Amino acid sequence: MKADLPCTPSLRGQLSRRRFALALPLLAGLPHLAGAATAPAAGAPALARHSRERMGTRVDIAVPLSGAVTQQQADRAMERAFAEMQRLEALMSRYRPDSDVARLAAAAGRQPVRVAPEVLDVLRAAQRLHQSSAGAFDPTVGALDGWHFDGTPQAVPATAQIARGLRLVDGRALVLDERAGTAYLARPGMRLDLGGVAKLPILQAGVQVLAREGVANALVNGGGDVLVAGSNQGQPWRVGVRDPAAPQRLLGVLALQGRAVVASSGDYERGFEYQGRRLHHVLDPRTGWPTRGVHGVALLARDVDEVNGWGTALMVQGPAQAAAWSARHPGVELLVAGVDGTRWTSPGMTARLQPVAA
Repeated sequence: MKADLPCTPSLRGQLSRRRFALALPLLAGLPHLAGAATAPAAGAPALARHSRERMGTRVDIAVPLSGAVTQQQADRAMERAFAEMQRLEALMSRYRPDSDVARLAAAAGRQPVRVAPEVLDVLRAAQRLHQSSAGAFDPTVGALDGWHFDGTPQAVPATAQIARGLRLVDGRALVLDERAGTAYLARPGMRLDLGGVAKLPILQAGVQVLAREGVANALVNGGGDVLVAGSNQGQPWRVGVRDPAAPQRLLGVLALQGRAVVASSGDYERGFEYQGRRLHHVLDPRTGWPTRGVHGVALLARDVDEVNGWGTALMVQGPAQAAAWSARHPGVELLVAGVDGTRWTSPGMTARLQPVAA
């Protein structure tokens, strides 16, 4: 498909508002599926809850109150968790001129840049994922900067602009020096986009702050990426998984205790319709265009490292790769929803998804 024109007013009018999350915490009943978390029901266990805007999405934290954790203690712990997330976001955002990511772009092709240890950790994870996904995940897609999915006007870059950007997309040209604590983009004009690999570690850092503050039981939800620790007053945390084809309906509910993460990606998060095609923010590093074939991906695991970035990579690889990927990752449960309405779920995901009461 050819796109040589920027977005027009008529295209802007077709912007999809389906900013739902494939996974969402159910902190009470099931009355308001459009929200990120349902409202507490009468008689429900006491929860301290706060929300902030982080990483371009709403982040919710819920902490059960008990004799060991008071409202005041929970409030203080949550504020410190949000502050840590904000600090890490400032380091990794490509939109802040003072971030480590922006400094790497400014020095591309000239010299290595010393970066914060947390940034180096994320870059190391991105590098590993690029290799293990055979390039389906590529942190250097930031060079494809002609796409605009947020605000107005949305924009479809010209074919020549995409071609120029693709010449600078090459994850192998990200060079890390662990001993020196530096990173280097080997060619001028290269840019990083860590959106697919930074959010989960930042949310996990928030959970770690809560634990240091004495909060052992918590749920953190960042736009459909849900991390849980412990339990909700001795009961499992409940996370609903939506039907991507009908977001007001749940496919089922995951009951989670201890440590767990539900990560989700999809074409529903940021995008618009253009010439009969859904265009969204997950770009295929091989074509420079939004991915095709996968509508949404949900992954369930114990640890963030097992799933981080794989939602994006699986959207690039396509639904035909779901079964083989699942066989290679026995510790991860997987759901892949195709744009044609088909769904593939791992046996463990099928078993873990509890039916929703009518």
